[in-house]
Amino acid sequence: MIRSLKSNLHPERLARVLDSTSDSSVALRIFRWASHQRANVHTVDTYSCMISKLEGSGNRDEMDGLVSEMVRLKVPALGEAMNHLVQTLNHKNLFDEALLVVQHACSQKLKLPVSACNGVLRGLLKQGKGLRVFMLAYMEIVKAGVLPDVETLNCLIEALCQSGRLDLALIQFDRMNKKRCAPNSHTFEVLIMALCSFSREDEAVKLFDKMLQLRCTPDRGFYAQVMPLFCKSSKIKEVVRLYQIMKEDGHQLDIHLYGALVRCLCENQLLNDAVMVFKEIIASGLAPMTSTYVDIVDCYCTLAKFHNAVSFLEDNGITESEPYNVLLKWFCKSGRLQDSVSYLDRFHRRGLVDYHSWNIVIAHFCNEGNIRRASELIGRMVVSSFTPDESTYSAVISCYCQLGLYIDALRMFRRVSVSNLSMNSESVTQLVEVLCHMKRIQEATEVFKYHCKRGCIITSESLDMLIQGSCMAGNIHDAVKLRLLAVCTGTSCTFSTYNIIIQALAHSKKEKYVLIMFAQMLMEGCTLDEYGYNVLLHCFLTKETTFEAAILFNRMVNHGFVPDQETFELLVNDMAWFSFLNMVAESLLKVVNKSRTVSPRIYNIIIYGLIKEGFKSEASKFLDQMLEKGWVPDSRTHRVLVGMAVEEEARDGDEIYQTVDDDNVSSILLEGLD
Repeated sequence: MIRSLKSNLHPERLARVLDSTSDSSVALRIFRWASHQRANVHTVDTYSCMISKLEGSGNRDEMDGLVSEMVRLKVPALGEAMNHLVQTLNHKNLFDEALLVVQHACSQKLKLPVSACNGVLRGLLKQGKGLRVFMLAYMEIVKAGVLPDVETLNCLIEALCQSGRLDLALIQFDRMNKKRCAPNSHTFEVLIMALCSFSREDEAVKLFDKMLQLRCTPDRGFYAQVMPLFCKSSKIKEVVRLYQIMKEDGHQLDIHLYGALVRCLCENQLLNDAVMVFKEIIASGLAPMTSTYVDIVDCYCTLAKFHNAVSFLEDNGITESEPYNVLLKWFCKSGRLQDSVSYLDRFHRRGLVDYHSWNIVIAHFCNEGNIRRASELIGRMVVSSFTPDESTYSAVISCYCQLGLYIDALRMFRRVSVSNLSMNSESVTQLVEVLCHMKRIQEATEVFKYHCKRGCIITSESLDMLIQGSCMAGNIHDAVKLRLLAVCTGTSCTFSTYNIIIQALAHSKKEKYVLIMFAQMLMEGCTLDEYGYNVLLHCFLTKETTFEAAILFNRMVNHGFVPDQETFELLVNDMAWFSFLNMVAESLLKVVNKSRTVSPRIYNIIIYGLIKEGFKSEASKFLDQMLEKGWVPDSRTHRVLVGMAVEEEARDGDEIYQTVDDDNVSSILLEGLD
């Protein structure tokens, strides 16, 4: 190939050779060979042809070098060539490469058409490159002296909205006039969508009003994006106005916009308007969605127009079961159970019901505690070739629980488990609670474990009952496993759950496991209240966990809680006994400042203990507090303060602790030592 060029080297032939070479690396070698020949054959066409060969090859450095050479050599028709390159790269979705060309063009003060620049900006937005990359491209365009048009500013506003800088986007909107650009439909569409996504619907409405004041005509994209948002926010005035404008402009709504409009009208109980729009859907030749029938029937029933709802369904020949199920739900909800049965029979004879229809009526009889009628309906359901499912069994089990028939409920659960079915969370919760009340903890645990494996969640109150029952039965190990299983399957645990286990551990002389439980609480994000802190402090105040008790006490005070008097006195005694008062001195000072029930005896323990630990400065703060309240240190504390020999104090130093609830405190401390 190079041999043939040696005898006939000129730009047009070189461009044809490069264009016909499929391998970009071979083409680059030919291009470089031509660069070193005596005759300068490179033109805009040869550079453009070679750069096009490198597009998308991943050889960005070579492409960068060629573009740099191209602009540095100032070949003829350079501006036109650069514009063509940018347009080509945009068309191929190579927006990073297009930005590279824009940067080189800007470096040589070459003014590219704004349409090419907008293509780069749109592409960067489309690919989600982020605000930093977008602003880099935008600034390059500005530096090149390209005057932005409305599309340029729309891209800027959209980039700011995508990055969450909504207020900055609104500022750019306000400045559009200064840049001699008038906002168009897309400008308002982007901003209104962003405002709605940030729950600023009222501002979105004001912006829509401004759009109408400026006589900016919405386009199809605006209707498709904004109307559903206004419908969802129940901005009924704006929805109706948009609908009117759309009709005036000769646009027809698609079936999804019609559905959103009907739902909004029904939710605002504008039934006549909804029916009118429904008739318009039919007249336009479109087939209404099933959800549209559901919305209109629901609105009829909300207004207690049940017979009108039936007539609406029958007149329109609806064959889907969902609208009929809505009607059945409303009959049940309104206490018209007999009507629900009559219409269930009527719809069943016409083949308009499914198993949900049966379950709706069965569930409401169960909620009324009428297990006899529910059982009759289940029998008719089976005869009608509909198999009872999880919803059916859940309703029946809930009814048995409601009636206190836990044996029947348990028997039904056995049938469910044999069929490998599940119950809903409500019925599982009820069954667990009933079994716990009846002291059938083993069966309650069985029910809970079975449904946990199927992702069922029960209430934290029911879980507490189950764990409490396990602990009272002496099965603490099972209680711990139940709590862990509940957490793993999504049932939330409150401090009450942890407290049941903590109390059981403490009662069983297994205080060291409380630390593990506390660590799990923190990891699972359980927040402690004042009661929770007091419970934990009581458990921590033993020989093995006194250090941890000091840390927990500091944490408690920092969170704004104060121990009760019994816990506080126990804490002070233990901290003094193990010479940890210096660790909690700051927190102790906060507590005595807040509390009016701190006795002189406690002050004496703190002051005496801090001096023994060598923290005289901290002790003096408590002494000042004590004196301000009109109390004086006891003789022992006084002798320490005036410098009596440490040896004398050490001989009878333990005597002070015997003044504080001696029997109770001593037994706890001795238990910790054991």
